[in-house]
Amino acid sequence: MSPNVQGALFALLAFGIYATHDVVVKFLGADYHAIQIIFFAGLLSFPLVTMMLMKDGTEGHLRPVHPWWTALRTVSTVITGVSAFYAFSVLELAQTYAILFAAPLLITVLAIPVLGEKVGLRRGLAVVIGLIGVLIVLRPGAAPLSLGHLAALTAAICSSLASVIVRKIGAEERSAVLLLYPMVANFLVLGCALPFVYRPMPVAHLGMLGIIAAFGFVATLLVIAAYRRAEAVIVAPMQYSQMIWAIFYGYLIFDETPDEWTMIGAAVIMASGIYIVLREGRAKVSENRPVLESRSRPETGLMPRISLLLRRRPERSTPGRD
Repeated sequence: MSPNVQGALFALLAFGIYATHDVVVKFLGADYHAIQIIFFAGLLSFPLVTMMLMKDGTEGHLRPVHPWWTALRTVSTVITGVSAFYAFSVLELAQTYAILFAAPLLITVLAIPVLGEKVGLRRGLAVVIGLIGVLIVLRPGAAPLSLGHLAALTAAICSSLASVIVRKIGAEERSAVLLLYPMVANFLVLGCALPFVYRPMPVAHLGMLGIIAAFGFVATLLVIAAYRRAEAVIVAPMQYSQMIWAIFYGYLIFDETPDEWTMIGAAVIMASGIYIVLREGRAKVSENRPVLESRSRPETGLMPRISLLLRRRPERSTPGRD
């Protein structure tokens, strides 16, 4: 079995686990506020993340070299977590994924002012077409837009901003700084908000929080394994397999059947995202490769960013690629 096939299989397994993770979030979201879910899931995730950070032998301190960029990324990550978890709680799984899949389009746009990325006509058209796909999913004026739709859009925008900031300052900041600050911010900010939304949880629901932490940890390890075996252009598009799981889980567990406009819009968004990934994978097309290098799902502060964990050992690259 070739390394690329191995990487693709690892990625498919990882995103299947991520989708199951999101099902548990949606199930708990019916009874608990997103703030409470993230706070306690973050507490349970912290020991697992600590084991990852113990392997970081980089010398230095935990004071950021770029405090303002680090602060903006931290705020973006906290907002992403609350927004994404809320969206999963109130929207259909397929619709939530469709909107979150707009992240590669937004990363491409944000990379222009933040990274100085030059986007050519083809990638520019792909972004425009993908954003039309978002409008197809939302259907403003034809279907009522809810706070859940706004939350999903907010998560896509803020996660894209966090990704681009990592590309801007990642070479100069320690991985530990970029990994720990969002987790600490989640604990402090959400901990202050928790008393206003807290509801007692039975043991079974506490166990589900443990499942969220454990599944996020295992899926992260599998994605890392995928990128260490296969080319990024092979692994990155595998995230769209979550739509298949969303349709399956939505129908089986939540009695959800996405309408035709959601599926058409999702197809347009995914096609645009895949084109951008493949386009960035070509030599001399993208100076920064912001989408290919993001590697992570929307960052919520529960698990470390995969691109930062891969610093110690780069993924396979295509010969002749910049």
